[in-house]
Amino acid sequence: MDTLELLAHPVRLRIVQAMSGGRTLTTSELADRIRDVHKATVYRHVGLLADGGVLEVEAEQRVRGAVERRYRLRRDRAVIDAGTVASMSADDHRRAFAAAMAALLAEFNAYLDLDHADPVTDLVGYRQHVLWLSPDERAEMISGMRGAIETQLANEPAPHRTPHLISPILFPTENPAP
Repeated sequence: MDTLELLAHPVRLRIVQAMSGGRTLTTSELADRIRDVHKATVYRHVGLLADGGVLEVEAEQRVRGAVERRYRLRRDRAVIDAGTVASMSADDHRRAFAAAMAALLAEFNAYLDLDHADPVTDLVGYRQHVLWLSPDERAEMISGMRGAIETQLANEPAPHRTPHLISPILFPTENPAP
């Protein structure tokens, strides 16, 4: 299974997100974090991600006669590279976008289902804006957004930190004027 096919699935995207920040988790712990997905489904998708090299086994231990594995995310393998993106068809983009949106919707619903969910206090945002940009302005904005996000990607889990999901989405809504 190639990386695009592996990552363009909502459950596998959610597993990758749950493993962020250098976490090491068992499949059972992952299933506890993704409660709206059947445990057997989580196990199957963890197996696919491990077989595809996106997850790697950090440790194994025997638990009640079975082998329990702790997995770690391989961030270098959990990306769709520029060459793959360049070779994607319109249908490939549709499938990848649909998977990303399905994962985003499932994560938002899981957040709202938390006993302590408070969108106002948590500064939850899901606004959409139309920006009129030249190609240079678009490139400058993307560079600034990448810079702002990349500095935070290195943050490790800590007691004073809560994981947040950010999904920048940008696409033109019309053909450019001639």
